[in-house]
Amino acid sequence: MEKRVEECGDKVILLGKSPKELKALAVSWGMPAYTGSQLADWIYHKRATSFDLMSNISLKHREILSKRADVGLYAPIKEAISIDGTRKYLFEVGEGKFVETVLIPEGERNTLCISSQVGCKMNCYFCMTGKQGFRGNLTSAQILNQCLSLPIWEKVSNIVFMGMGEPMDNIDNVLQTIQLLTDPNTLAMSPKRITVSTVGINHGIQRFLEECQCHLAISLHNPIPYERANLMPAEKAMPINELIKLLQKYDFTKQRRITFEYIVFSGFNDTPTHLQALIKIARNFPSCRLNLIRYHKIPLVDLPETNDKQLQAFFNALVANAVNVTIRQSRGEDIDAACGMLSTKQLVEKRTSE
Repeated sequence: MEKRVEECGDKVILLGKSPKELKALAVSWGMPAYTGSQLADWIYHKRATSFDLMSNISLKHREILSKRADVGLYAPIKEAISIDGTRKYLFEVGEGKFVETVLIPEGERNTLCISSQVGCKMNCYFCMTGKQGFRGNLTSAQILNQCLSLPIWEKVSNIVFMGMGEPMDNIDNVLQTIQLLTDPNTLAMSPKRITVSTVGINHGIQRFLEECQCHLAISLHNPIPYERANLMPAEKAMPINELIKLLQKYDFTKQRRITFEYIVFSGFNDTPTHLQALIKIARNFPSCRLNLIRYHKIPLVDLPETNDKQLQAFFNALVANAVNVTIRQSRGEDIDAACGMLSTKQLVEKRTSE
């Protein structure tokens, strides 16, 4: 387990800590235990960015807090707004380190796509984040800040861990974040409104399935192992066939949903052979959903994009075989909404200016 006391310089970051942890800190600093409950209310319900705003905490105790701690809420450094209403935010999470968050509005539903790492170890061929390499895990405070620092947070209906990084490779901080998102005493979000995406890290998935009730999304993208390995190097160490066996031990028919994410590349993973392999996987999970995604080109990657006619034909063939399938609507193309694009641009700009 990673150390639970997170520091900013010599100061402890309070965002990302449970009410119990906040009470323990308050007592250790000579304050009443109820100060911890007050802190939890100000941070998670009122989203106070400064101790000066915490008016029901005595001035003496606020001075102690200012010396020893930092709230941990800070605004994004950039915001881009698409013509379709999608918003992309860029956060600085350390010197020269950036992560992205995307808000996707669809009618009354507002989905927030958040990051769990700076860069990524998985290095999937089609993903810009992987081109940055791995630069560190985000703490629970840095993950939660992507939510609570946004003015629109009260209107967010769903959260997906599908931004930068592999959530199961940062499982301690992801689970801590989920605990705070779903705790009735903090943010009280239903686990049914949270989905975590993974390429398939079995030990992390097992902990996730046993310790929370959130939905699971598997980045599949090719059902044939040796072809998947060419797209996703993680397949070599974490084979999809072993993942399927693990997932079959869990119930996905009641509270929890499983989705298989599938970026479609024309003539590359949408052939009759791929179709039959997908159908076979789907039949292992009668209530699963297959989510087809259009590929949008990134620099230096020569994978072929599909067109609407090809995508629809693949969709129709899956439906004809009783697969529960959807096509994800493309959003935010005019603001580099593809994962890793905006942060990569920021890195390039920073390095150029130095």
